[in-house]
Amino acid sequence: MTVAETERAEAPVVGVTMRSREQAPPREAGPPLISTRRLNAWFGQSRVIRNVTVDFADRAVTAVIGPSGCGKSTLLRCLNRMHETVPGAIVEGDILLGNENIYKSGLNAIAVRRHIGMVFQRPTPFPTMSIRDNVAAGLRIEIGRGPSRQKTDEIVHAALERAGLWGEVKDRLNESALGLSGGQQQRLCIARALATSPRIILLDEPTASLDPLSTQTIEELVYELRQTIAVVIVTHNMQQAARVSDRTAFMLNGELLEVAPTTTLFTAPRDSRTEAYVTGRFG
Repeated sequence: MTVAETERAEAPVVGVTMRSREQAPPREAGPPLISTRRLNAWFGQSRVIRNVTVDFADRAVTAVIGPSGCGKSTLLRCLNRMHETVPGAIVEGDILLGNENIYKSGLNAIAVRRHIGMVFQRPTPFPTMSIRDNVAAGLRIEIGRGPSRQKTDEIVHAALERAGLWGEVKDRLNESALGLSGGQQQRLCIARALATSPRIILLDEPTASLDPLSTQTIEELVYELRQTIAVVIVTHNMQQAARVSDRTAFMLNGELLEVAPTTTLFTAPRDSRTEAYVTGRFG
């Protein structure tokens, strides 16, 4: 699929409210930052991703929608080489970060994950670490030691600022991360991912377990992050996809059926199955 589609329709499908143009002016899709080519993935004998070819643009938010079990989360896990950590899991095809295949022989998976961060559905702070050490954890995981303490503190500060959390925790950095609220913990996990200066961040239903106010805060953060990095967000919430994303991809039974500018996909989808899903007739 191309990342240069710019066609826009005027009205959303029933039940989905698009962002206002004042809040989110139209923007051209940038060049692809990460791409899949005929990607397939298995859990044992079960194929859960089927010949997916798609480009994810730099400095843009791409939402991935579809019913439960359609392969959305597996796609994300393939993108940062976490799928292969499951016993019996297999990946075939190519995933290109820029011009480099992240599955090429000899390329360290941990090194890949420093460039392709991931945040999961439920907040996953490290329970035995302080807030500061949670954010800094990824800085030393690859080489066994991190930067100097002063440099680490600067990185932690910057990551917490980008995650919109610094003002809330600056006086609590040495306290346990478990003392934070659920929404704060999720932003802490985003800060941890941002600390390694990734080129892309993957969010797997990051607000599914959060209250509406925390959800709004995360959505605003996601929309800000697109100014500097690529974001791919899996969501079951089509209203959320409409609010935060520049492009939306629809998956069904492991296949990528359609990817288009978000307004186009929700107002004038090409595939009848996409239309049935976004209008609530199944899923």
